[in-house]
Amino acid sequence: MADFFSVSEVLQFAVRIEENGERFYRLAAQNMGEKKTKELFLFLADEEVTHRKTFQGMIEKVETYEPAESYPGEYFAFLKAYADEHIFTPEKKAEVAAKKVQGPKEALQFAIGLEVDSILYYLEAKNLVSKNHRDTMDRIIDEERHHYLKLSEIKRGL
Repeated sequence: MADFFSVSEVLQFAVRIEENGERFYRLAAQNMGEKKTKELFLFLADEEVTHRKTFQGMIEKVETYEPAESYPGEYFAFLKAYADEHIFTPEKKAEVAAKKVQGPKEALQFAIGLEVDSILYYLEAKNLVSKNHRDTMDRIIDEERHHYLKLSEIKRGL
């Protein structure tokens, strides 16, 4: 299979997912009534910031990739659209979802679903980057799996 994405493009996509996740958690925190629940969601927002910084650090360590494009920024536009329309569909956008969730368990279940969507995307994207960058893709997947496990553990404790 031909390489379609560079690992740096996938990492930029990962940064966008983390930004959207952080926005969701901060908005959800505003909508939660009890202090403990607000603190939980602010903690989760900070986790997304940590993941974003991890992915940004990975971007700095990979080579710049200039794909053949029909117009400048074509591939990045594709990744942005994919993130907005498939991972964060209109009903999953942070602003909409944060208003819909009715409590911590529902919000955590929503977040767990986003983590699963992200993991599935990265598993597919792994086949679309060059073989010498698949270890970086594995690190992204491991980060997301770790976050999934942490969210699941928190949900079980509620």
